Amino acid sequence: MTAISRGETPAPEGLRFVHLGFGADAVEYESAWQEQRRIHAARFADEVPDTCLLLEHQAVYTAGRRTSDDERPLDGTPVVDVDRGGKITWHGPGQLVGYPIQKLPRPVDVVAHVRRLEEALIRVCAEFGVEATRVEGRSGVWVLGDAIAAAGERAAPGGLQLDFAPRTADELFDPRLNGPEYAPSNAGQRREDRKLAAIGIRVAKGVTMHGFALNVNPDNTSFDKIVPCGIRDAGVASLAGELGRQITIAEVLPVAEKHLRDVLENAELLPRAV
Repeated sequence: MTAISRGETPAPEGLRFVHLGFGADAVEYESAWQEQRRIHAARFADEVPDTCLLLEHQAVYTAGRRTSDDERPLDGTPVVDVDRGGKITWHGPGQLVGYPIQKLPRPVDVVAHVRRLEEALIRVCAEFGVEATRVEGRSGVWVLGDAIAAAGERAAPGGLQLDFAPRTADELFDPRLNGPEYAPSNAGQRREDRKLAAIGIRVAKGVTMHGFALNVNPDNTSFDKIVPCGIRDAGVASLAGELGRQITIAEVLPVAEKHLRDVLENAELLPRAV
């Protein structure tokens, strides 16, 4: 296994990468959040260039501003409430987390920034042989499920449908109360839409914070205690699970840096957000 060095990976100009910690040096969430704030202030003051923090977190649940009580862990597991957008998610070993701290061009286009992160991660997945995409109305990077049709209906792409009258159509349905066959971590076995990477950001004073979490080889059962990103009718996935083989953060890290640099430094060459 290739070792991951800590410290900066600067470019002559443009985006720099800072490795905060991986593996045995995985970073406690509050510590990384404090570092984000420090660099955010420095970037706003033009004391540092655009910077992307890359790391693994110690296991933690974090909840964005839109998280509702019924999406949190049923067993009372502690959750860190944060100032990003989005809902609740999990971070932990086997997940590559990136926090791009960038000064956005004006007028600030938050959606465009999210789309750029998605584009970079879709390219990372493609380089490893996983076909990933966007899902309309849902941020992040997804693997689409098989087309499934109920009796008398035409097949539709992706989505969860385990019976002809899926309980997920009921807004009160809670997959955590309905057995492991409905658990988010089993999405791949059910061949439904499943999220490979979550994205949640904040923009303050024109500078971004927070970012993405790409599931490389985590224990995805950690997502089963929550309703990941508030989505009840889909699940979660990992690169290792989709490939059917082991893959490490060390393998993915340089590929992620390459595509993040290509996309984030050349935003003007990409299509506008829709």
